[in-house]
Amino acid sequence: MALVPPYIAALKPYKPGRNAAEVARTYGLKRVAGLASNENPLGPSPRALEAIRAHLSDLHHYPNSGLDLREKLAEEYGTKVANVIAGSGSDSIVSDIIRTFLGDQDEILTTEAAFGGFQVLAHSRGVAYRTVPYDNWHYDLKKLAAAITENTKIIYLANPNNPTGTIFTRQEFDAFYHHVPQRVLILLDEAYFDYARDNPRYPDSMHYRYDNVITLRTFSKVYGLAGLRIGYGFAHEDLIAELLKVKLPFEPSTPAQAGAIAALDDKEWRHRSLELNARGLRRLTQTLGELGLQVVPSEANFVLAPLESREAAATLADQLLRRGVIIRPMESWGLPQCVRISTGTDEDLDLLFEALREVRQASLSPVK
Repeated sequence: MALVPPYIAALKPYKPGRNAAEVARTYGLKRVAGLASNENPLGPSPRALEAIRAHLSDLHHYPNSGLDLREKLAEEYGTKVANVIAGSGSDSIVSDIIRTFLGDQDEILTTEAAFGGFQVLAHSRGVAYRTVPYDNWHYDLKKLAAAITENTKIIYLANPNNPTGTIFTRQEFDAFYHHVPQRVLILLDEAYFDYARDNPRYPDSMHYRYDNVITLRTFSKVYGLAGLRIGYGFAHEDLIAELLKVKLPFEPSTPAQAGAIAALDDKEWRHRSLELNARGLRRLTQTLGELGLQVVPSEANFVLAPLESREAAATLADQLLRRGVIIRPMESWGLPQCVRISTGTDEDLDLLFEALREVRQASLSPVK
C-alpha cells in the first residue's frame, strides 16, 4: 500500500520567483531588480511597520484568529463580521475552501493556466480538475458556463487575472452567473482588485453579492505585506461558518493582523503605491512594445509577454537574470512561451530596459 496518494506523488510544488539576494550572489551583481513576484516596490506602509513593532512584545500570547481584522474589514466594506474570514494569505483560505466543500466525486472548473498557487492547491485534493482555453488572454466565460457538469462544485475565477492581467466586466459576469447552479461555488480571486477598481469596466464584487460567491483578497500586493502572509475573504455567513470549522485556529499572526489594520488606514501610502504602479504599467507597455515584445493589456501590476516559443521565453528570462533582472517564466503555470514582468520602481524599469537592449544588441534576443 502506497504511503502517499498518487495525486500527491504526482504533484509539483509551487515555485516562487527567484530571490534578489541569491541572484546577486550567484552572478556577482551589485544591483538586482526583482520583477517576478508582483510585489509592491515601495514596501509596506510606515504606519503598518509601526503597528507591527508595537505588537512584538505580545508574541507570547496566542492571536485572536483575525477577529480584530474581520471587524475592521466589516466596517470598511459595510458588511457583518460573520461575512468575513481572515487567514495566512488568501491561498490559505483557498486551502480551507478546498478542504471544506469538495467531496471525492466533485470537480473543479477554471481556465487554462490559472494562478499557479491555485493549481497546486486544487490538484492536492485529488479531484477532477477541468479547464477551458483563454479567449484572447481573457476568461472565456461562455465556454466555462457550457462546461459545467453535475459534478462541478467549484469554479475559480480571478479578476484581474494572474498571469494575464485581464479583467471581465459586470455584464459578462452576470451573463455567466445566470448559467451557474446554486450548488456550485464561485471562487472569485480579487488579489489585484486595487489596481483595477477605478476602471469603470471593473466589477468590484463588493458592489454585488451572491450567496454562492466567495471573494478573496490579499494584503500582499498594494499593501506591501507579502512577507507577513495575510489575506481575507467575503461570503455568505453560512459559508464563512463552515470555513471557520476547518481554518487553522490561530491564524493570522498577531503582527500580521496589526500590520494589515494599520495598512488599511494609510490611504496616502496606498495612493502613492497605485500612482507608481500606473506609471510603471504605462512604461512597461510602451517600451516593451518599442523593443519588439508583444504585451497583453493589463489591469494589474504586471504584464504578460507572449513570445514565439518555449525556448525564446526561457532564453530571455535567463539572459535578463544574468544582467540583474528577475522576471517570471510561465512554463510551470502552463504558458511555456510566456514571461511575466512586474512593474517595479522607475529604477527597476530602467535596469530592465537597459538589459533588454543589451540582449538585443548581443543578438541573443528571442524576439522577432
